[in-house]
Amino acid sequence: MLSEPRSGRLAAWGNALLAGLVSPDDAVLAIVGDDAVHRVEGLPGESAPVGLTLALGRLRALGVTGLRVALPAPGHPLGLSGPPEFNARALDAEEAVICHGGALGLVPEVYEAGPDGDVHVEIVWHVLPVREAPPADVPSLGEAERELAEALREATEVLTRLDVAGAGPVAEAAIDAYRARAERGREVLAPGYPGRAVRVLELAQRVGMLISVAYENGHGGAVSASEMTARSQALRPVERVARRAQVAAYNSGGEEWERGVR
Repeated sequence: MLSEPRSGRLAAWGNALLAGLVSPDDAVLAIVGDDAVHRVEGLPGESAPVGLTLALGRLRALGVTGLRVALPAPGHPLGLSGPPEFNARALDAEEAVICHGGALGLVPEVYEAGPDGDVHVEIVWHVLPVREAPPADVPSLGEAERELAEALREATEVLTRLDVAGAGPVAEAAIDAYRARAERGREVLAPGYPGRAVRVLELAQRVGMLISVAYENGHGGAVSASEMTARSQALRPVERVARRAQVAAYNSGGEEWERGVR
């Protein structure tokens, strides 16, 4: 969770484009990010993969009025609504975008090419039919904000007690350094999102960084099997809360625009 999901960028900037708040060129530039290129395969009316600009325009013509994010994990179909074939594909990718108004969903597939030190990434978004139904387990922004604050406090207390890397000043410095690199030159969310969504997403990303630092920096003082189990038990629900909050933040813009609220 150290970086924003590609489905988040596609949904956020796609929503801003659908709402007329950004140009197609600006939206595509933000969605692609550091990747080499994004293509969309399986779009109705197209026999071959197409670029993002054409794909977003075609989705609008097909009646799509908003884009939502799903960030599923095993045992937690977060943001999904079916059918099983789409859910399985999204679970394998650990992310997806759901189109409101078009009964379609997009799942990314990542391709890497090139030698070490010069690897470029290409993304193919596969378009599949989805069931238009309420998404699974997506909280409101208010719920997500409260859950994040409580989960972060509880996890920090547990990790500190276990002397696990990720709970102290070294972890804080690592998080701040990563955030400075990751956020340099980018917006947290696309134009038009409510301020609360930006706050929730920033906190969710910070929680995700805390979890990653805790895992990546070894076991700290948690050297026994029971202590390592306690660490995992402390982190697992926090990671779930952070994913729920990310989905709530990304989906808040589309939900407001669908209701005609800007």
